[in-house]
Amino acid sequence: MRCVIARYPFDLTKPGVMALMAGVRPEIVTGDSVTIGRRRYPVMQVGAVITRQDRRDFTCGEVTRAMARLGFTCHVRPVAVALPATNAHSRLQAASEALGGPAA
Repeated sequence: MRCVIARYPFDLTKPGVMALMAGVRPEIVTGDSVTIGRRRYPVMQVGAVITRQDRRDFTCGEVTRAMARLGFTCHVRPVAVALPATNAHSRLQAASEALGGPAA
């Protein structure tokens, strides 16, 4: 399959990507990732290995799109859950109020 990553065309196949990633140890996943074989790799690491380019030359979206079109399972970065706002005071504020200080 022909895909464009960092303005350069690449002819990628699923077995070809699996062969390139064989023996590569996955880095710690902190963002988007892709499952290749039984391992889960950061998308930027996969892009750097298959294109042999610097990670600053391409985006996470370009590599994710190419890997999804090849049939690999892509995972998005987990969204942080926002906690509901409460009127709870910090420990410092609670101690200040207990000692008769001004309430903040």
